[in-house]
Amino acid sequence: MAPRTRGSATMADIARLSGVSVTTVSHVMNRTRPVRQETEAAVLSAAGQLGYQPAGAASGPTGRVLGVASSAFSNPSFSELLHGIEQVATRNGYSLLLSDTHDDAGTELRAMTELIDNRVQAVLLAPSPAPATALSYARTRDVPVVLLDRMVDADVDQVGSDNIDSVGQLVDHLAELGHTRIAMISGMPGLSTTEERIEGFRRSARRHGIEVTDGTIVSGRGTDDRSQEAMTSLMTSAHPPTAVVTGNNRATIGAMRAARQLGIEVPRDVALVAYDDFDWADLFHPRLTVIAQPTTQIGESAVDLAVSRILDPDRAPRRLTLATTFVHRESCGCHPHDPR
Repeated sequence: MAPRTRGSATMADIARLSGVSVTTVSHVMNRTRPVRQETEAAVLSAAGQLGYQPAGAASGPTGRVLGVASSAFSNPSFSELLHGIEQVATRNGYSLLLSDTHDDAGTELRAMTELIDNRVQAVLLAPSPAPATALSYARTRDVPVVLLDRMVDADVDQVGSDNIDSVGQLVDHLAELGHTRIAMISGMPGLSTTEERIEGFRRSARRHGIEVTDGTIVSGRGTDDRSQEAMTSLMTSAHPPTAVVTGNNRATIGAMRAARQLGIEVPRDVALVAYDDFDWADLFHPRLTVIAQPTTQIGESAVDLAVSRILDPDRAPRRLTLATTFVHRESCGCHPHDPR
């Protein structure tokens, strides 16, 4: 019997390779019944290795399409990121197909599978804490991936910000103002951005001889509510901090809500500085001192990398780390025009 060509595989072939039944393969590919995440990953990995094309895949979008997979659609800064992506994509004749990963590895793999089944030429991915399976699947399907915002140890194109140095600048500034009890509300555990910002906080604290205990860094888990709880816990402790660094804009929103609820005045009672600027950061009272990411530029650079990869599949992967900007306002507790 002649060997099967890539793309002519059947569900039976996938079942044999992944070690499950054809029925299970059918449930995974058609989403007719939930299966264990490990089983789904094995089936989708086998499908990628075999070049399986599900029925209807050929009727997906044709022409020049880029996929965007992210959990950040509700994030206030996502519109800036998408603006940068869309501008450069349009300039190069590409349209976009979006998919939400919810920062979950299983959902991320499903998003990657669906984007590739819809015949995108490349995927721009803001990776979950465990993106290896999704990246492996894209590799088996020969679809380029560009990681944006969150950079990981992977042999693919990536673009993001200098998180370590940026948070270090925030802590440096607070230390220069005389603060010694500085706390941090961090983001979702496991994300590269979260871990890098925590590392930046720790490094700067060490430089200034500031003690970092188990209760110094509290996770807001990337949500307003959990960040509000984190700020409340910090400010009602026996020795509350005199300054707080928030690791993302969700943490900032939660911290400001907690301060208002507790009757705490920023910066009189506690200084607050934030990682990430957003359109209405200067509408808070007081206006927020922040690190502003080049969010639009990250989106633009991600598309540039994707187009370059499509045109030259064999070039070496590139890793772009973009500089941020310290935006000095009033929430840190000093006048924005004071010399630093």
